[in-house]
Parts: sequence; C-alpha cells; structure tokens
Amino acid sequence: MGNWLVSLLGDWKERFTPYKSWLGELKNPEVLKADAMAGLTVALVLIPQSMAYAQLAGLPAYIGLYASFLPVMVAAIFGSSRQLGTGPVAVVSLMSAAAMQPFALQGLPIEAIVVYSALLALMIGIFQLSLGLLRLGILVDFLSHPVVVGFTNAGALIIATSQVPKIFGLNIKADQFDHSYEFWWATLTALPDTQMTTFIIGAFALTTLMMLKKYAPRLPGVLITVVVTTVLSWAVDFKGMGGSVVGSIPEGLPSFSLPLVEMDFKTFSSLAMTAVVIGLIGFVEAISIAKAMASQTRQRLSANQELVGQGLSNMTSGAFGGYAVSGSFSRSAVNFAAGARTGFSSVVTGLLVGLTLLFLTPLLYHLPQATLAAVIIMAVINLVKIAPIKHAWKVEPHDGVVAVVTFLATLAFAPHLDKGILLGVVLSLGLFLYRTMSPNLVEVARDEDGTMRDAVAHNLKTSDTIAVYRFDGDLYFANTGYLEGKLLNNVSQKPNLKVLILDMEATGQVDSTGEEMLEKLADRLKFAGIEFYIARTKLRVYEAFQRSGLATHIGEERFFRERKYAINYAKEQFGDALDIEPLQHFTPVKV
Repeated sequence: MGNWLVSLLGDWKERFTPYKSWLGELKNPEVLKADAMAGLTVALVLIPQSMAYAQLAGLPAYIGLYASFLPVMVAAIFGSSRQLGTGPVAVVSLMSAAAMQPFALQGLPIEAIVVYSALLALMIGIFQLSLGLLRLGILVDFLSHPVVVGFTNAGALIIATSQVPKIFGLNIKADQFDHSYEFWWATLTALPDTQMTTFIIGAFALTTLMMLKKYAPRLPGVLITVVVTTVLSWAVDFKGMGGSVVGSIPEGLPSFSLPLVEMDFKTFSSLAMTAVVIGLIGFVEAISIAKAMASQTRQRLSANQELVGQGLSNMTSGAFGGYAVSGSFSRSAVNFAAGARTGFSSVVTGLLVGLTLLFLTPLLYHLPQATLAAVIIMAVINLVKIAPIKHAWKVEPHDGVVAVVTFLATLAFAPHLDKGILLGVVLSLGLFLYRTMSPNLVEVARDEDGTMRDAVAHNLKTSDTIAVYRFDGDLYFANTGYLEGKLLNNVSQKPNLKVLILDMEATGQVDSTGEEMLEKLADRLKFAGIEFYIARTKLRVYEAFQRSGLATHIGEERFFRERKYAINYAKEQFGDALDIEPLQHFTPVKV
C-alpha cells in the first residue's frame, strides 16, 4: 500500500509537467513556424464555430469565445496529445443544453443559465481530473464503440434539426419542449410562418459552406461564409429587416469567477450525474481523435494524462465564464493537416481568440444567427455514419443491436440524452454477460494430421472411454452452472467413460464459484469411477488452485501442461481399457 501511494504521488507530479516533452523543440525555428501557422489556421475555424456551438448550448455567442481562450491552451499544455484541438464541440454543447433545460423551464434568466453552465463545466473538469490522477482512464471503456456510434448518430440528427428554426427564421427553441418530437412537430407546423429574409441568408450560408467544402476544401470555408454573410447583413441592414444577428459582444477577456450557486441536493446530484456522463462522452470523443493522430505521428499518448488535460481545461472554462469543452474532431484534423508539431499550436490558437475578444468583437455584431445555424449543421452532418453500425452488426450482431437501440433511445429520450447512453451501456454489458454465460465447450478429437480439433465441426470420431473437452472462456459465477451441466450431460451419453480431460487453455481467470464447481465436479466424477484431469491451465489459474487447495484435492499429478501428456498418462494408467492410442511416446509432464 505504501509503495503504491509513493508511486501515485510521484505520478501526480509528472501529470502536471507533460509540456516538458515538447517545450525544448520550440527552439527550432521550423517547429515554431509550423505551430504558429497551424494555430492561426485553427483559430480561423474555431472563432465562428465556438460562437455557433455556444448558441447550440443555449448560451450567448460570446460564451463560446470564453471557452475557446484559456481552456484551449490549458488542454494543450497539460494533455498528452500534441495536435488535439480542444474547445466547444457539438455533442457536448447539445448535452450541456439538455442539462440546462430544467433551469430554462423554471424561467431563470440567461445570466443564471450561464452560471449553471459554467458550474457544470467545473464539475466535469473535477471528475475528469480525478479519473486521470487516480489512473482510472480505463472506465471510459464501459462506453463501447457501438454505444458511442449509436449516440453520435442520434446526437447529430438532434443537433441538425435543432437549427432548422434559425434557418427559417422561426421563433421556436428546443428547450421550450420536454421532448424533441414535440419540438420537431412544432417546427413543421410553423414552416408557413417562414421569415423569407432569414431563410435567404441561411440558405445562402448553407449553400456556400457546401460548395466550398466540395470544390475548394483547402480554403477556410467557415471563415469565408461568416465574413460574406456578415458583410451582406450589414449592407442590407438585415437586423432592421427582422433578421436575428449576434449583436453586441462584451469586449475584453473573461475574468476569474467561481460559479457558486445555491441548489438543493436533488438538483446537485442530477447535475453531478450529468457531469459524469458528459465527462465520459467528451473524453471518448477527445481520446478517439488523439489516438488516430498518434498512430500517424507515433507520438506517445496517455489516456490518464489526457484526462488530466481535459479536466483542467473544463475546470478553467468553468472558472472563467465558459462552458463544457472537449476535443474536436474537425479542428484537430485541421490542426494536424496544417502541420502542428507541438501543443504550442493550440497556445497560439488561444492567444488569437484572446486578441479577438480584446479588439475584434465589434466586427461580429452583424453576424446572422442563421449563418451560425448553417455552420453547426455542416459540422455535425459528417457525424451521421451508418457504415459503422453495419460493420458492428457483421462482426457481432449483439453490437449492432446495441448501436441501433442506443440510437433509437437517444432520439426517443431527447433532450434527456443521458438516458439513451445509460440504456446503451446497460444493454451492452447485459449482452456481454449473456454471451459469457454460455461460452463455447466442445469435445476435441485427433485429426489425421495429429492435431486435436473440434470433433463435431470436423466430423471426427471420438472415444467412448476417454473424452477431451475444450472450454473457451473465463470461469466465473455466471457460467459455472452452464459448464457443469453440459459436462455432466455429455458424460451421461458415454456410459463407458473412464477419463475426462478438461482443456482450460482459454481460461484466463477463475473465481471462487468456478473453483468450487470444479471441486464438486471432480468429486462427482470420482464417485462415478471417472478420472478427472485438467490440461493447459495458465500459471495464474494454477497458482490460484494451489492457494485454494483444489490442486491437492484433485491431485497435482492430474494437471498437465499439454493434452497429449494427459492422454498418454491415462493410457499408462488404464492400458487397453481405453480405446485410444497414445499420441506420441512422451513421458507424462505435470504442470
């Protein structure tokens, strides 16, 4: 315990200095130039995107800029990925909006919603930082790939449809409804009230983004669209014609202010549970793109270190007036493609956002809300992918079921997205448990080439006096009854059986229930006059049998390193009573 604590404390020290691995590389002018250009490129995408995502989260546009200033730099300095671009992202913004819906329905002013959103970011950051410091990054593995795929597809559809009223100039907001289908119906029935000026600007922005992406993918399509539509908005007095614009943005940098609010225990626990779900989902998104880039750069990547970086980033965002952030697929790809070499590129990005807050906010006054809606729609449309669901179905039908159910549940429960995720997690764990409850157990026999193979699959003749069974799986409380029952049923079909050999090569661990079952099985077989041998146990499993006394109970001479040794030993003991020839003339070798 003491050594573990010392190791953990030493590990914590390293967790806060990962930037040392790349800081010295900035002495190279080429690296510095590459990072500066990459940081500039990402900033041109991040500034309009962050404002759009803040609106998706139900917050004023400038809150997105706050979340794109210090948090971006903190994540790069304390994370392990050199190219991961952190900041506001679509899915996390949507989940943050869903978490704020109860407060919005209570009629709280937007200033209060901003504080609650910052508090949520702070809670997410504390949760992620705690996981990283305690080396619990493995917990994100409970969010299986099918769950994430199903949720992401549903989330993308919810996000895209939530922006439709802004494109058509309709005064409808998703947070006004308890269920998304109510919002969709209200939007559909309100289409005759479309504000044509807004629709023209929105359609123009969407078309421009699509055309630039298709025919000029290297150009900063988002920036070009924002500039063009903002100039048009100013030139035609879009606001005076009834159009909605971003409006005044506070000048200056955000100040430090802890989001402290009074709330009852029920509200706090609900917000904390939401923080856990968003923290896990956000980190899965971040670590996925980080792994993809690390595989190409061959740079070291640590899930626990990335949790520290993401956690500190969210805590910073919450403490400086922002909201929940995560790693962005699109901006990370831009950062990587632009040639970023170290985390300094994200520092440059954050500094440029800071300069925007200080000097350029008046230029954003006439930016149409419809343009921001178009930016969001184009950003999330790429998240809708059916191919991964089909692939999961081909590999394991249960995974396909999990992906589809998560997708449908997320749509049905929206805007309460955490329910869809939790249902997917429970279902994936339940189906995994179901599969392990009935693992593969086959009788093997000698093929013509001398190897031992599945007798049924290869149509091989088996012996009536000696049987070798291969068990494929760990032996634990949920499947011990299955194994015992199937073995005894097979034994009942072999009245002349003298020896039963259980091949446990594929068994990585055995719990106390499994060990007790093997002891009772050995006793039952002994009572029936049948010898019980165990072959090819892993060392850790055999050592567990030694500690428990099972090896002594069965007889250590009845444990064999190979199946052929067990068969030859049985032949020596029973002679012609066994209708099988020795595989080879080996001296029996025990474990």
